[in-house]
Amino acid sequence: MLATTEKTDTELKTDVLAELKYEPSVKVTDIGVQVKDGVVTLIGNVSNYFEKWNAVRATKRVAGVKAIADDIKVHLSEFMNRTDTDIAAAAVDRLDWNLTIPKGTVKITVSDGQLTLEGQVEWYYQKESAENDIQHLTGVKEVFNRITIKPTQTHTNIESNIISAFKRNAILDAKKIQVQSDGNRVTLRGKVKSYAERDEAERTAWAAPGVYSVDNQIKVEWYWG
Repeated sequence: MLATTEKTDTELKTDVLAELKYEPSVKVTDIGVQVKDGVVTLIGNVSNYFEKWNAVRATKRVAGVKAIADDIKVHLSEFMNRTDTDIAAAAVDRLDWNLTIPKGTVKITVSDGQLTLEGQVEWYYQKESAENDIQHLTGVKEVFNRITIKPTQTHTNIESNIISAFKRNAILDAKKIQVQSDGNRVTLRGKVKSYAERDEAERTAWAAPGVYSVDNQIKVEWYWG
């Protein structure tokens, strides 16, 4: 049996900084890291939204991170500034080229560089794809993805399908995750070793046909022995 031993906050901060330094799309000198009881707070100023997003993604990869508070601010240089109209037009154009998203299903609003996605799609991967497409755009300071999921057909066996997918997944320990479904709504509970594993469990649950809501209550508890 493995002994449960958590990293100290100092050890975790060292690991997060090392991972940020290892991530080529992030300037580690732009970002500060604070850790308390396994909760990591990212602070600082970056030059674009994509760097901010990658800093959070890199932090999720670090073993021992229980939660992340993203307080990174995007401060655009003068040549990176764009009007909200230009950003909105570029976003519409980018989504028009996206073959996974039916045209007209996503509405885009931009205010002071903050871009909001709204609308309704059938699959979670379509919601993710929309956000991935526009987060690289010049002038974007923040992205709020408020697209909702509504499957066109009702599916049965959602719970068993997700459990089977967990068992097939090389990243997940299916024995440590509990799945409960109430119609099209899914709740995940249990414990995993990393934030990345928690995200993978949620992504896998969303991939089940018929799911339009996932409540991820999985806790992150790193251990080794």
